[in-house]
Amino acid sequence: MSDEHDQHDHAPEPRAAAPAPAPLAAPEDAGSQALAEALRSSFAIVKFVMVVLVIIFFGSGFFQVGPQQKAIILRFGKPVGQGQAALLGPGLHWSFPYPIDEVVRIPITEIQRVSSTIGWFAETPEQELSGNLPPPGPSLVPGVDGYVITADRNIIHTRATLYYQVDEPIRYVFDFTSASNTIQNALNNALLDTAARFKVDDILYSDVAGFQEAVQERVSALADREGLGITVKQCNVESIPPRQLKDVFDQVTEARQNQNKVLDDAHSYENQATNSADAQAAAILSEARSARVLYVQSVQADAKAFSALLPNYEVNPGLFQQQKLVQVMGQALTNADFKAYLPTSASGEPVELRLMLNREPPGPKAGAAGP
Repeated sequence: MSDEHDQHDHAPEPRAAAPAPAPLAAPEDAGSQALAEALRSSFAIVKFVMVVLVIIFFGSGFFQVGPQQKAIILRFGKPVGQGQAALLGPGLHWSFPYPIDEVVRIPITEIQRVSSTIGWFAETPEQELSGNLPPPGPSLVPGVDGYVITADRNIIHTRATLYYQVDEPIRYVFDFTSASNTIQNALNNALLDTAARFKVDDILYSDVAGFQEAVQERVSALADREGLGITVKQCNVESIPPRQLKDVFDQVTEARQNQNKVLDDAHSYENQATNSADAQAAAILSEARSARVLYVQSVQADAKAFSALLPNYEVNPGLFQQQKLVQVMGQALTNADFKAYLPTSASGEPVELRLMLNREPPGPKAGAAGP
């Protein structure tokens, strides 16, 4: 019984050993472990990549502002800072990358340029660069060929190029949708308005600089009135007559040149005549001054001589008169063939002098007939 009991007691033991096949689950544990390790490695790589991406994302916020620029940071479309504090100077700066922040660079010291869009005929950029004008048609084409009307109701082509500098960048950027387009509209306005106040001859020939200066002043006035925040540096204006009337304007130009030549010749002759008259007048005045000086000196010499003779005259006036009379008569009768002089006596009575002269009779004239 005990043996059977022992057998019954120990019989289940082989059944308890039934889970022995458990080592078959070891491959599942190894796969899970490998998967877990792979996931851990992947998460580590993902974390590293994310960190790198974050560093790159924030590192991309660094930006450089040039020496001739100012910059403004727009955060969700609004400037960061107020007034001048919103302006960033030259150097390295940082902002949140786009689309959080946006950097707007504004050239400050750089001279910017804008050209008019009216008043000129249609031409391609290549033709403009080469200087070869397109052939003119029989007439102007509305909507294609631009022109302006002058004060004397003539039509010409004109265009302007404006050079300006930004002085108030905040107003320049935020007060206008496109400040450059606003400046271009002001330039077009100035070109039309100024052309309507000048005559065609003044714009094309006689007052080109005045017309250009008037256009520049008009643009400056419009920029100040609208508060564009710019300073106009220079305005270049080019004007030509309509190409369809080039021959007529050339004839007018030739006539004007001939007129100028005639006027120049007349002015040259005028200058020569004036210079000659001035020279003659100067010579006459110089001669008159010399004669005046000589006459004054002669009078002074005579006065001095008379003053020296006065004492002799006072001592014996009669004798003095006789001496002077002899000198004067000697000079007066220098070329006389025969001289006879009868002085008066000292008492003043006349002296009678009788001379018997037997002058030799003149000989007969040559060729005279005898008696």
